[in-house]
Amino acid sequence: MIDISKITECLYVGSRIGHEHADELKLLKFDLIISMIAQDKLHDVYMQPPFNSLWIATYDNFLRPISVDKFMKGVNAALPVIQKKGKVLVFCMQGRRRSVAMASAILIAMGHTSEDAAKLLVENRNVADPRAWYIRLQIRHFERYWIRFHKKKESTHA
Repeated sequence: MIDISKITECLYVGSRIGHEHADELKLLKFDLIISMIAQDKLHDVYMQPPFNSLWIATYDNFLRPISVDKFMKGVNAALPVIQKKGKVLVFCMQGRRRSVAMASAILIAMGHTSEDAAKLLVENRNVADPRAWYIRLQIRHFERYWIRFHKKKESTHA
């Protein structure tokens, strides 16, 4: 049985998916699957239709934080899917920290604060740990970047 939690109508967080989950995932019809696992390359079955997948190699370790570039890669892939009312699944080994950090970044890009994102994730996925100190720091760092990025973008369009 696959371990997936619905966070919003369009955003889901889960733990590691293997080739054995392909049939179940086909039925769930995700428009984008984002893997946050560095140790495991995404199985080949998810790299071909009907799947649309993105592998962002990250580690669950405070010595190797998730970079803004990696968060932006996930956000830039997820936002167009979500804007079209598509479904995005983000997963890591346990669905506790890396996938939750990326889901937080996506939620921030959708207009939530980091605190609102953390609350939403914890309410909808009981193992979610967005408040682990090093994950919280990464999420807040992304939030500050996103706010600056949008202020700069808005001032160039004004």
